[in-house]
Amino acid sequence: MLEKIEAVREFLKKRIGDFEPELLVVLGSGLSFFSENIEDPFVIDYKEIPHFPQSTVPGHAGKLIFGKAYGRKVMVMSGRFHLYEGYDPKDVALPVYVAKRLGACGALLTNAAGAINPFFKPGDIVLVKDIVNFMFRNPLRGPNDERIGPRFPDMSEAVDKGWVERVKERLGDIKEGVYIGVLGPSYETPAEIKAFSKLGADLVGMSTVPEVIAAKHCGMKVLVISCVTNMAAGISEKKLSHKEVIDTMKASQKKIEKAIAVALEVF
Repeated sequence: MLEKIEAVREFLKKRIGDFEPELLVVLGSGLSFFSENIEDPFVIDYKEIPHFPQSTVPGHAGKLIFGKAYGRKVMVMSGRFHLYEGYDPKDVALPVYVAKRLGACGALLTNAAGAINPFFKPGDIVLVKDIVNFMFRNPLRGPNDERIGPRFPDMSEAVDKGWVERVKERLGDIKEGVYIGVLGPSYETPAEIKAFSKLGADLVGMSTVPEVIAAKHCGMKVLVISCVTNMAAGISEKKLSHKEVIDTMKASQKKIEKAIAVALEVF
């Protein structure tokens, strides 16, 4: 694994020179518009990067962008990878480890999520306070390389509480919730959503969890921002579609941008 990480790092260093990102920012479904906020962007297509997976899902641009945003040097993934695309969890984790080797000490992860909590509604921005791994996959499975991180990383604080509190202070009355990650790509059944609710989940999605685990493994601070794009199956009678996810993201653009901006500023 370290050989792949170093190969990608060396390739990127030749392109970005002395630039060292402070933060990795992963943009979820329909969030590619945030890349317009990056100053002096240096854009690299995923297809150019050795060992890098490719985004295959609509709403994921498939570009790596280096630059400054809201006072922070950032490495932005405009498009992420999902296990349901056929990727191994280690493939999904690769960009996180590369960001760490390039100098990043924090990971700001965003996603589109379905609301299990009936008090949430489409368009709400939610700070994730904990995760549940219901993907039954883990990027740390297999031999561990201590040069990357410990064999048994502590997950008692999956997201950085201090970072969460600073964002809450700035944004005021923002919702918080537990995110449960599922494998997908089929949407969940009403019975599954009912079970997830009993497990304490407020949000459901098909990403983020492998990236959180990898970031914690290599010692990065983590913040997760979810945008509620739909009510989960059985919470409302409305049928679910990816188009609804993208449309809600577009309609919520200003609120999402503000949340990401604040998260970067108070890191």
